[in-house]
Amino acid sequence: MSGSGNDFIIIDNRAGRVSETGLTRMISNVCRRKMSVGADGFILIEPSVNVDFKWRFYNSDGSVAEMCGNGARCAARFAWLNGIAGRGMAFETDAGVISAQVTNDRVKIRMTDPLDLKIDYPVALKNGPMTLSSVNTGVPHAVVLIEDADRAPVTEVGSEIRYHRDFAPAGTNVNFVCLQGDNAIAIRTYERGVEDETLACGTGSVAAAIVMASKELMNSPVNVVTRSGVTLTIHFRKTPQGVSDVYLEGDARVIYKGELWEESWNY
Repeated sequence: MSGSGNDFIIIDNRAGRVSETGLTRMISNVCRRKMSVGADGFILIEPSVNVDFKWRFYNSDGSVAEMCGNGARCAARFAWLNGIAGRGMAFETDAGVISAQVTNDRVKIRMTDPLDLKIDYPVALKNGPMTLSSVNTGVPHAVVLIEDADRAPVTEVGSEIRYHRDFAPAGTNVNFVCLQGDNAIAIRTYERGVEDETLACGTGSVAAAIVMASKELMNSPVNVVTRSGVTLTIHFRKTPQGVSDVYLEGDARVIYKGELWEESWNY
C-alpha cells in the first residue's frame, strides 16, 4: 500500500503465520528495492484484546518504530478492506492507541498528543550552527525552516542531524519545511530507519504543522505538500497550554495483493 508515496508491505498476521525467527533479516531483505518487493516500512496486523487490532511496525532496515502516520492510515484501510475492523476503528501501536476513520481511499487518524516541543534552538553542525525546532509526534522529529524546498540538503544535513549527539541515542527524523502561502507548507524528510529521503512522512508532516503553528505562522488545518506531490492535511487544536486533538488526513491506496515466496527474502 502507499500513503502519499510512503509505501508499505502489510501482512495479516492474526494467525501468527510470520515466524519470529530471522524476522529482522526477512524484513530488511524484502524491503530492498529492485532485489525484492521494496518498501519504506513493514507492518504486521495482529490480534488485540482491547481494541480492533494491534500492529507491529518496522522500518525498512528491520528496526522497530513506535509510530508511522502514513503507515497507520494504510493499516486502517487494510483492516477495513479485510473485515478486521469497521470504518471507525482503534488499534494499538507502541506510541499508544490510534483511532481512525476510513472514507473510500482516504483515512483520517487521531494522533497521540505531541511531546517535548522545543522551538528555535541552535544545533552545532560541521559547517556551523543551525537553528531548528523539535517535537515528538509518536517518534522524534527535527524541523528546519528553509526558503526553497527543492534546494534542501536532505541527505547530507539530514543525516548529520539524524545522528547528532543532541538526539542520541535514539536519533531523530529530520524535516525541511518551506512556507507555501496561507496554511500550506512543502516538506522533505530524511527518515530514521530508512536512512534516506522518503516521498512522504506522516508524523513528520504533523511535526512540521505543529512547529509552524507554535511559531504563529499557521493555523489549523495545515496542508502539507509532500515530495510525492500529494497533500496531507493536519488538523489540531491550539491553546495556551499547547497543541492537542491532532488528526492526520490523507490517501491510503492499495497497490497490489500477492503472495511472498521464501526466495523473496531468503537470499
